[in-house]
Amino acid sequence: MFTSNPFAVLSESIPPSAIQAYVGVMIALVVGGTLFDVWHKGSATYFFDNWRNSRGKGTHKVGGGKILSLAIQTALVEVLTSAEFGLGRRRAAHLLTMYGFLLYVVTTVVMVFCPAAATPAVLPQLWIAGALLVCLGGYWFWFFIRVDVSAEGHTPFRIMRADLFVLSLLATTSLGLIWAALQSVESWGTYIVLVLYLIATTVLFGSVPWSKFSHMFFKPAAAFEKRVSEAAGSRSNLPAPADKPETFGSARERPRHY
Repeated sequence: MFTSNPFAVLSESIPPSAIQAYVGVMIALVVGGTLFDVWHKGSATYFFDNWRNSRGKGTHKVGGGKILSLAIQTALVEVLTSAEFGLGRRRAAHLLTMYGFLLYVVTTVVMVFCPAAATPAVLPQLWIAGALLVCLGGYWFWFFIRVDVSAEGHTPFRIMRADLFVLSLLATTSLGLIWAALQSVESWGTYIVLVLYLIATTVLFGSVPWSKFSHMFFKPAAAFEKRVSEAAGSRSNLPAPADKPETFGSARERPRHY
């Protein structure tokens, strides 16, 4: 399990081209779903309108060098370290989940398109590590950090549409680990878990317009716009980072726009 490419083992019963085509479809679903989400919710129009308004209200002009510097700061602070969450458990859980997900996705793509004989032993190990990080951060958040669970005392099994992304992500990585572990055992249970794994993965990448998946693309753009607005002397209409991230909500209210 720790040194073998699970997708190479799968290719013994399913043509590698079919597996690669499935991954390509998932990538297309993410791209298409994000573009649809931007169009449907008017996110791009709102962003650029707000950008123009903020620059128009600014007291001074921000040059190209400064904009580049702000872009780098946004990437280092808001994207790579998730500083908007402040210090606390929520930020730690978010970072574990984010980096675990990136590691899991990248290694999945590489192992699917890499022939079995050419797969370095470290790739399956990184794939497992990524999935475990997602499970650690995701389950920690789900059972102990969510505001309606930790502060309001609701059951952790209370589910809303806003939970679609985190639940499908946890299901995908959890089932992926189980499926990889069962590959060494020739059992019909392996195929059942594989089917469930594919269903969870399809829901994860196919539900972008209805889940919070696309927020990972919107948040950096919003953070960058805020930095540029403040540098130009214009007050951004975006909220400041929470001072107490432990009690910060999980955006479980019904969305205001569709």
